[in-house]
Amino acid sequence: DWSADRLLPDFLRAADSGAVLSVRHPDATRPWQHVLDPLRGYLALAERLHQQGQRFAGAWNFGPHLDDSLPVRQLLDAAAALLPGTAWQCADGTFPREAHTLKLDSSKARAELGWAPRWRLRSALEQTVRWHQSWRGGQDMHAFSLAQIDLHDGAATEAE
Repeated sequence: DWSADRLLPDFLRAADSGAVLSVRHPDATRPWQHVLDPLRGYLALAERLHQQGQRFAGAWNFGPHLDDSLPVRQLLDAAAALLPGTAWQCADGTFPREAHTLKLDSSKARAELGWAPRWRLRSALEQTVRWHQSWRGGQDMHAFSLAQIDLHDGAATEAE
């Protein structure tokens, strides 16, 4: 997701340009996960909907482990540790109110689909940074992305 106001993409753009990212709400807690984890959940749900229809119709969450919901500052500190020379700072000013804590309850997906995220936050960050560095380095991103999907598919679910 390359959209503006997405924390990790904004951090990586700032890192690429040598800038320091200014962050509005560093103490806000958000659920963090690698995109491949919820995508694997969506595919599992699509398969069940195809096979069993209405039984699986409804609302579903595919979120990270509960303790991978961290304050923004902790995520950015972990990302900065993976990319030496990068930095972030608290932004000055008055900003619109935002929910202080966001979490997802994925217990339904775990119980009914047998789904769980495979990568904990540390692995998710490492893989995101590797992808970004490969993209910045001009690698074949189709091949790199397929290899990363294979790595994810072969990964055992990391312990909670």
